[in-house]
Amino acid sequence: MNVEACLHQFDRVISEILARRADASAKRAVLVGISGIDASGKGFITEKIAKRLQESGSRVAMINADDWLNLPEVCLSRHNPAEHFYEHAMRLDEMFNRLIVPLKEKRSISVLAECADAKTTVYRKHLYEFRNIDIVLVEGIFLFKPSYRDHFDVKIWIDCSFATALKRASMRCQEGLPPAETVRAFTEIYFPAQGLHFARDNPRASADAVLSNDPSM
Repeated sequence: MNVEACLHQFDRVISEILARRADASAKRAVLVGISGIDASGKGFITEKIAKRLQESGSRVAMINADDWLNLPEVCLSRHNPAEHFYEHAMRLDEMFNRLIVPLKEKRSISVLAECADAKTTVYRKHLYEFRNIDIVLVEGIFLFKPSYRDHFDVKIWIDCSFATALKRASMRCQEGLPPAETVRAFTEIYFPAQGLHFARDNPRASADAVLSNDPSM
């Protein structure tokens, strides 16, 4: 997809989100999901979307689902690692029940949660505090599993090839690992888990919009 087409699609996404906000009840927030494979650039795109929405006058909350990872002892296993990661990587039920759904319904929330990331071995406390939010942006992997996709008013899939994502992850030593370990984690765990996600859930097809974040595509 060329640059002009990408910009046009991005503008359409912004317009769609604002249209959903205009149509929704003033008592609730509009919930937008941004998902894609690991290292596809979900956070990068989410920040760009948030900036445009804020420029329009919207009050925006950004939530990174990575904070709701299980600890490594739970989400990683040597036995069938891809399947295990697909099933146990995220505490999405807890995230939706304690944070996402209440924030969507009430526009405001104050909740203390136990958060983690790929580099931690113990949970850290994090206070989520939002007031009078118009639009909630949630970015992360596996958001468009059937159990969760219907919560979203707008679903955005970030297109990116495994090759490009692996190159990005290796360059920035994602997950705090040396390059060789990063490659192993992505090729043996994360990408095969995404393959299961594609086969079982077809997340791209469930999206309302697809944004490319890969110049090779």
